[in-house]
Amino acid sequence: MPRNNKTNNKTKVIIPIVVIALLFLVIVGMEYFKKNLYTVMKVPDFELTDQNSKKITNKDMLGKVYLVEFFFSKCPTICPVMNTNMKAVQNEINDPNFGIVSISIDPENDTPETLKEHAERIGAKSPNWHFLTGDRNYIGDLADQFNIYVGDQEDEGESLNHSGMIALVDQEGNIRCRYNKDNMPILYYSGLNYEDPEGKTPKLTGRYHPDREILIEDIKKLLK
Repeated sequence: MPRNNKTNNKTKVIIPIVVIALLFLVIVGMEYFKKNLYTVMKVPDFELTDQNSKKITNKDMLGKVYLVEFFFSKCPTICPVMNTNMKAVQNEINDPNFGIVSISIDPENDTPETLKEHAERIGAKSPNWHFLTGDRNYIGDLADQFNIYVGDQEDEGESLNHSGMIALVDQEGNIRCRYNKDNMPILYYSGLNYEDPEGKTPKLTGRYHPDREILIEDIKKLLK
């Protein structure tokens, strides 16, 4: 009987220790997902011309944390919203090692001169904010490599449609992202506004932009 008591006592001690250990692992795991960013893939190679008629490549951006978006200057819907959110990120980060790459899907109209005027109009002050233009087929293929939707050039009704998604690239040229509440990588960040703080219902005039806040947080993580 005394021996059984000893066994029971050991069991009583071991079970709480196991429970505490499991809780610790869960908490550590959650902190890992909060603090660490997932590596999606290497950023595709690109070479395009910016608003200053300068060739810009992915190699030129090495050593910088930067964002990549697809847009066009005459876009009347989501592009002004994306521009506003990008400008807010630019102003908040204000770091020489941070940049933005905005690639036009309407290069026929978005010449370097047009893009320079557009940059000045929206308040793009950073020397590392490059508005890029080039061959439309090349840009369409590049969007495919990024896995960011851009409409087919051959489809008149779709050619200027595009996603509001933004890629976050680290100093080594890797596309990175955070994990969602289910610990799944989100892959890309939204450049849109929403009518709800959870970011479920996009709205051009929405006053919420949850991804802008988390994007700023994640840029700062990579710049440390």
